[in-house]
Amino acid sequence: MPQIVLNLSQQKIEELKLYYASALKTAPPGAVFSAKTSNSSITAYRSGKVLFQGKAPEADANKWGTAEAAAKSKSRSAKGHAFAPPNSLFTSSHIGSDEAGTGDFFGPITVAAAYVTAEQIPLLKEIGVKDSKHLTDDMIKSIAKELVSMKIPYSLVILHNEKYNKIQAKGWSQGKMKTILHHHAISKLLGKINPVQPDGILIDQFSEPGVYQKHLQSEALELQDHVYFMTKAESYSIAVAAGSIIARASFVKEMDKLSELAGMTIPKGASAKVDQVAGSILKRGGSAELYKYAKIHFANTKKAEKYL
Repeated sequence: MPQIVLNLSQQKIEELKLYYASALKTAPPGAVFSAKTSNSSITAYRSGKVLFQGKAPEADANKWGTAEAAAKSKSRSAKGHAFAPPNSLFTSSHIGSDEAGTGDFFGPITVAAAYVTAEQIPLLKEIGVKDSKHLTDDMIKSIAKELVSMKIPYSLVILHNEKYNKIQAKGWSQGKMKTILHHHAISKLLGKINPVQPDGILIDQFSEPGVYQKHLQSEALELQDHVYFMTKAESYSIAVAAGSIIARASFVKEMDKLSELAGMTIPKGASAKVDQVAGSILKRGGSAELYKYAKIHFANTKKAEKYL
């Protein structure tokens, strides 16, 4: 759905509210007002951003100004490798990819890639899209639902514990697993948005680009075009942040499923509480049972045996 975002003063927003008085409707949380015309739905936020969305948003937006200029990207340290993204990528239409669950003893690894256009970036910031590490699980689930309702193109790949343990026993490192998961998520998303071509693809870096490429080559796969790597990318890229939120929301959902299956709360992380719960599962069904719930090569498996 076409959309335009303007950045206006509070005085100008009050003028808009008065102008569209006969078309006002219930405003969402955080909004000054919301209105609907034959051309678009209009929502004004306290931050000064005004979203025009609909079949012909320019018909209303052009009465009040021109589309907001791209925000100046955050400064970064010097490029660490040839795959570092240009600053312009953060305000362009691009794909971002991130994962969740890699450091948790229980639960799968989830990887999500999301495609965000330049025009959508201000709106996604408005609804709270940012580094998922600064969001609660409830906030993550709520924002993920909004991303889906907005029809943000994304691809989600889940590596469940039984498959994880099987390929880990064959010699796959977690780094290789993540590489292949990211590659498949990005490939699926590129297929979804085809023939649209993103300005770039940014992966939240978990290994050196050369190592990432070697993992791909070991499975006869090739790196896609215009791929960049950056640590803490979700703090700079809204697309990576969106992917991070979708991946985390999926991980939380999968953990809820495991808790229901186990008949007890399956905790996140790799703490002493995790060891205790793992011990309970071992006592009930042995290693074969734990195999379904956890990444058994973690040190937590040995620690859990002390609770038998």
